[in-house]
Amino acid sequence: MAKGETNAQIAHVLETIADHLETQNANPFRVRAYRDGADTIRATKQSVAELIHKGQTGKLDDLPNIGSGIIAVVGEYITLGKSSLLEELESANTPVALFSNVPGIGKELASRIVDQLHITTLPALEEAAHNGDLARVEGFGTKRLDGVKTALAGMLSRSARAGQKERTSTSTGKAPKDQPSVELLLEIDADYRKQARAGKLPKIAPKRFNPKGEAWLSILNTKHDDWKFTAMFSNTAQAHKLGKTDDWVVIYFERGGTEHQHTVVTETKGTLKGKRVVRGREGDNQTYYGSVAKSA
Repeated sequence: MAKGETNAQIAHVLETIADHLETQNANPFRVRAYRDGADTIRATKQSVAELIHKGQTGKLDDLPNIGSGIIAVVGEYITLGKSSLLEELESANTPVALFSNVPGIGKELASRIVDQLHITTLPALEEAAHNGDLARVEGFGTKRLDGVKTALAGMLSRSARAGQKERTSTSTGKAPKDQPSVELLLEIDADYRKQARAGKLPKIAPKRFNPKGEAWLSILNTKHDDWKFTAMFSNTAQAHKLGKTDDWVVIYFERGGTEHQHTVVTETKGTLKGKRVVRGREGDNQTYYGSVAKSA
């Protein structure tokens, strides 16, 4: 067997891709897909490289968590000895290249940040912007610093990513076809918060606002009505600033290639004050609580 073709080595390539995607705050479903694919290949007894060499990719497609995208990545790695996706991610993830893409930071400033602060990721840069470290780097006045904070908040927000548009509800109160109902989202929210409080969920160590690398953020992965859900407390700059990291719950959902997110919060004003509501689904929230009141 050629160098780099063991199942363990192939799995390592997929895990490395997942690591880079996570650093770039890619969609969690995409990150999880590569991690799940790596787990499957590592546990597979038959040589994946042998299947590729024999052109038996259909047998790979029959494995759980292995789709056409992962097969293409693995196939390229086995036949060419490299992964263009991994190379692209590694190139984009060099600290200077990452920071140079932030509005207000050019290559010179990016190099200065890396040399002086020894940070390598956008979440670490965001933390430096808020804890005062970035302000001590030559070239960062108040105006530039505020601009960088705003830019990073948008770049690190999954809701701002292209293709992640949330549709508002219709006047009929029915959920759009590509989104789960408010009732289901609130059910996921309640289940997540209950299990998180009871300490029953696995915890991850988020890269943002976590200098010690502590595993504190509970995460829930579940399925309902053909939807795949991932729920976790918000770890955004705004959530930390307002003390809402134990209230705002971000729910990512996917079905049939459609991936979106919603945030569930405790309403602080209006007729639904004190109720758990789904942001961006105001009409559905009113309809849901109206029907609950009638059935009570």
